[in-house]
Amino acid sequence: MHQSTDKNKKIIIYLLFLFILSTTSAKFKNDQNTLSSSVSKINITGLSERKNLEISDNLNNFLYESIFVISKDEIKKILEKHNIIQEFSIKKIYPSTLNIEIKPTKFIARVFNNGQYLVGANGKLIEDKNNNELLPYIFGEFNSLDFLSFKQNIEKSIFSFSNLKTLYFFPSGRWDILTDNDILIRLPQEHIVASLNLSKKLINNDNFKDNKFIDLRVKNHLVIK
Repeated sequence: MHQSTDKNKKIIIYLLFLFILSTTSAKFKNDQNTLSSSVSKINITGLSERKNLEISDNLNNFLYESIFVISKDEIKKILEKHNIIQEFSIKKIYPSTLNIEIKPTKFIARVFNNGQYLVGANGKLIEDKNNNELLPYIFGEFNSLDFLSFKQNIEKSIFSFSNLKTLYFFPSGRWDILTDNDILIRLPQEHIVASLNLSKKLINNDNFKDNKFIDLRVKNHLVIK
């Protein structure tokens, strides 16, 4: 009877040993999998070396996190803080790499806002003191929606944004534009595309080639000087 009890104890101890060993092995394997799927490299491409490095530093919090649980939305929030970015793509390269390809916005105008800034095609302001592109200036207190809406109207018209020298935005929501041949066009608040098209036709008409002022602010009323 005593031998049977000892035998049972040995079996129980053996089973406990196997259980502990299997649990430890499973935990070790799980730890290995977690470690191997941790992000160890974040590649940023598309911008200047300095800007790529700056954005990479902003994303350092994602290093050593599991690539499976990293949220692209969280990365997106950080990227959208950089006004230079027009578009981007995020790719997870398993097991441990993030590739982020960035398309910079195109500079389309300049504006003075407590310093000189560039206006991107995304409607955002970008500080860049080294840019020497020949770009039109914008004056007045406008927001991105004001500007993007006006730019879309220009693109719908027979005018080209590249033909503009200066843009003036007024608190009423109205725009004036100065063309590259120094013709001032005063636009109404509404019917912008039609007004731009009419202005362009007048500019191209030889009968008005000496005129430098077109006023379309009043509906059904045209002033040319």
